[in-house]
Amino acid sequence: MLTQTTTRVLEPSDLGAALAILESEPVANAFVTSRVQVAGLDPWRLGGEMWGWYADGRLRSLCYAGANLVPICAGPEAVRAFADRARRAGRRCSSIVGPAEPAALLWRLLEPGWGPAREVRANQPLMVTESPSADIAPDPLVRRIRKDETDILMPACVAMFTEEVGISPLAGDGGLLYQARVAELIGAGRSFARIDDGKVVFKAEIGAATTQACQIQGVWVAPEHRGKGLSETGMAAVLRYALADVAPIVSLYVNDYNAPARKAYRRVGFRETGTFMSVLF
Repeated sequence: MLTQTTTRVLEPSDLGAALAILESEPVANAFVTSRVQVAGLDPWRLGGEMWGWYADGRLRSLCYAGANLVPICAGPEAVRAFADRARRAGRRCSSIVGPAEPAALLWRLLEPGWGPAREVRANQPLMVTESPSADIAPDPLVRRIRKDETDILMPACVAMFTEEVGISPLAGDGGLLYQARVAELIGAGRSFARIDDGKVVFKAEIGAATTQACQIQGVWVAPEHRGKGLSETGMAAVLRYALADVAPIVSLYVNDYNAPARKAYRRVGFRETGTFMSVLF
């Protein structure tokens, strides 16, 4: 029996069906779910298109196509359909990100036309916790950043991004979009740091947040303070805020080769539950 399939750009009227898929895997889909809950499916507000893959008339899988290309709840057939659409549209994204299996297949299909990538991070453990470890005391000096402290925080954000991604977020548009994102997180009360003598010692953000799950990102310790356990006590503080004020499940993903960070996160209470993959252009 043949299955009838099709792929199309979703419209605002498809919001309910799209959210049902997104919320079926609240941790893995936190980044895209948080955007859709705020912006809906209008491409201008969402910052990209949401593609839907249908089988026998029912929406089964999604793919967010914006600054990132993100396959969502996508099996092999859906990934192939999304790859065909992406290939026809041409590369508009700066990365492919998502659960490792569909992201890897998507990249294999797109690499002949889109490659080479600047970097492929094929194994990024997804870590999750619902409760903090009792072994690590939260740093009492880590707190929410105020709007009037944006200029103090920004150099640390730029340093973190440059270290993590390999390019400066100030390139291209002079950093306008990146600065707007930093300001957005500060305004939402989801940016945290420890500031000593006017300089950021530790920082992290809750980058994506839904009522079901949230995702910590941008963890950074000033180079001169590394090796002192600040990543553990700082993360314990951010985790406390996240669980109390944002969502009952907190997640993050980390590069597999970053053994110190993985160890620190485990000590704080995170456990590895899956694997993400990132392809950077």
